[in-house]
Amino acid sequence: MSRILLSASFAGAIIVAGVADLALSARGEASGRAAAAPGSGRYLPEYTAKGELILPKNFERWVYVGSPLTPNALNDGKAGFPEFHNVYIEPGSYDIYRRTGTFPEGTILFKELQLTQTDGAAADGSTTQASGRGYFPGKLNGADVSVKDTKRYAATGGWGYYNFRHGEPKAPTATLRSNEECAACHTAGAKKDMVWTQFYPRLDR
Repeated sequence: MSRILLSASFAGAIIVAGVADLALSARGEASGRAAAAPGSGRYLPEYTAKGELILPKNFERWVYVGSPLTPNALNDGKAGFPEFHNVYIEPGSYDIYRRTGTFPEGTILFKELQLTQTDGAAADGSTTQASGRGYFPGKLNGADVSVKDTKRYAATGGWGYYNFRHGEPKAPTATLRSNEECAACHTAGAKKDMVWTQFYPRLDR
């Protein structure tokens, strides 16, 4: 009798677990989150019901790949991105890239923008600090994000580009940028799969 009761309880547990899994799956689909393989451990892009990209969570814990800099003072005061571009890649996607040499579907690259310090700056925008003269990080200034999804972004080279405001705080959501605003430049100059890997030794393989 006890064996029968245990079997019944075990079967009930399986049913309850199955229902819970279905509920979680439904919740994930409702949030607009791209599907992830079970156990993949990847953070994938999330969208609103209107198709806007939701600001990725915990990006500062992701894999840091580099910080190109284009200060205004070296670009006649008209730099398109007058900041450090602190670039991070989602860790699960990076692991796949390291193994395969290919950015997987759902890859997110997060570029946090950070202005240079300007107090006491020379004509070229540099400042002198304890370590010497150079360009030093100052205030945060928003973020740009790119997402790989070859079906969703077929018109822009398989990647979608978003700006979460040039300023702080970062916007909670962002709309897709046009081909002329972002993708065209990546098509013309990025080394690999629309990504400027030539500026990021960790990705340049």
